[in-house]
Amino acid sequence: MLSTLAVPGSRSRELELRAAALLILCDPPPQACSTLEHLSATEWQSLLLWLDTSGLALYFYDRLTDLSRGRILPTDVSTRLQQNLADNTARTEGLIEEMFRIHREFQRASLCYAMLKGLSLWPSSVPRPELRSQLDLDFLVADECADEAGRILESRGYHLRAISGRSWEFKKNETPGASLRHLYKDVPHRSVELHVESRIEARFSLLARAEMRSFRDVDIPVLSSVDLFLGQGMHAFKHVCSEFSRTAHLIEFRRHVIARHDDTSFWTEVRARAEATPKATIALGVVTLLITHVMGNFAPWSFANWTIDRMPASARLWVQLYGERTVLASFPGSKLYLLLQKELASSGVPSRRSLRQALLPLRPPPLIVHANANEELSMRLRRYRAQFRFILFRLRFHIVEGIRYLRESLRWQQYMNGVAL
Repeated sequence: MLSTLAVPGSRSRELELRAAALLILCDPPPQACSTLEHLSATEWQSLLLWLDTSGLALYFYDRLTDLSRGRILPTDVSTRLQQNLADNTARTEGLIEEMFRIHREFQRASLCYAMLKGLSLWPSSVPRPELRSQLDLDFLVADECADEAGRILESRGYHLRAISGRSWEFKKNETPGASLRHLYKDVPHRSVELHVESRIEARFSLLARAEMRSFRDVDIPVLSSVDLFLGQGMHAFKHVCSEFSRTAHLIEFRRHVIARHDDTSFWTEVRARAEATPKATIALGVVTLLITHVMGNFAPWSFANWTIDRMPASARLWVQLYGERTVLASFPGSKLYLLLQKELASSGVPSRRSLRQALLPLRPPPLIVHANANEELSMRLRRYRAQFRFILFRLRFHIVEGIRYLRESLRWQQYMNGVAL
């Protein structure tokens, strides 16, 4: 049982506005949302930047429209968001067409695969695809099909840029100097990730349970409804246990839970599947409690009682103390997740990196743009400049947030001493 502890520090005006923008997505929105009615131009620009980087800008704009509260937006802000929506609609159409082209190639090659995340989250988690800030396409492929899938992508102009575990990242039409201005634009750059399903995991095969779903009259293989939900929850948890967690992942998960709120058979199957992996139960509990802490109750008892209730007390304390700061954080985030990661390790949830590696990485950051064949000197210089700025950006982040983590870890021990475990 936790002792009653106050969250360190008081909420700043900036976090207050972000919280109000987030809570506008609740039904009904709380009275606190009225804070958004009288913002200065500077406050709107700051809030818009956070909405962009958190993936919430278009959800926020769509929600205000549904509530007939668009009048609270200054003309320039409303115009900007309208243009963002128009641009993202075109971008989404481009991604959909690319997804269809890759799907047809995979079908012709008789590959065993399924679409992951992204467009497969519609309509349970995403009311309309064009409202989602989607950066790439993801496919799960069988081990024996991975090489052929990679060759198909390469024939379409993609290049293998990174391999992390069983995930292969392919990119094409990379352009140095891309910025937030291009976030909603239908730029030529495309990114595809192949996630390879191991043969060793055949008895737990997600692909064996995959279903066909009609998307614009095209049948696409996607994960089963339970596997889709569990994958979404685990993906959200992975981001919570990282430097920066896009709040949109949490909002989409919340919407999915609400959509299935009264589906008892669904929650029974989710529980049976999740309890085969102890990490999944705790991960779902962390994500659900985090959203509840910031936005209020939303999960049915048939889901919360075996996820939230099984969380270790130290993880509950972390959510109480740092949950809101994590959800409302600015990019590039912080290292406060390391406190949670350390506590969960003792509950059988291993971390991806050691504490030392996370605090002080010895490897340089990855290339943000790779060289292309016949690259001109001007393009090479732009690429070098962009990479140099990125290295300085990451170096400053590790120094500033590393010091902040060390300071906060001392405070964390004081809080832990006040917890009856």
